[in-house]
Amino acid sequence: MERTFAIIKPDAVERGLSGKIITKIEEAGFAIVGMKKIHLSRAQAEGFYYVHKERPFFNDLCSFMSRSPVIVMCLQKENAIADWRTLMGATNPANAEPGTIRKEFAKNIEENSSHGSDAPETAAFEIPYFFNSFELVG
Repeated sequence: MERTFAIIKPDAVERGLSGKIITKIEEAGFAIVGMKKIHLSRAQAEGFYYVHKERPFFNDLCSFMSRSPVIVMCLQKENAIADWRTLMGATNPANAEPGTIRKEFAKNIEENSSHGSDAPETAAFEIPYFFNSFELVG
């Protein structure tokens, strides 16, 4: 079994879409082995997205991610990383496939409702950034 990290971003939480997104996750066969609702501080957002520090969107991204609560999750299933990325859809919802989270729920490319690890190495950083081993069940 593989694990990946997922976030339901502020835009989706603010609009009350968390339950719908979680339902899609479970219907796609993922086990949610860790989940919590948190409000990231600016410093936490900057630490999490440090790989984008030199990118022009870094400040806006950190402001967005720290403006209101998010739901962080550790998901588990075979091929979890690739399957979660497929379920999320393209970063730009205009390019996302029908039925994906971003096509159905994202507002735009900046407020695209979800985040997911893009590789095992990324998941290995992201999961323990938010969860200790006692918080993961499964």
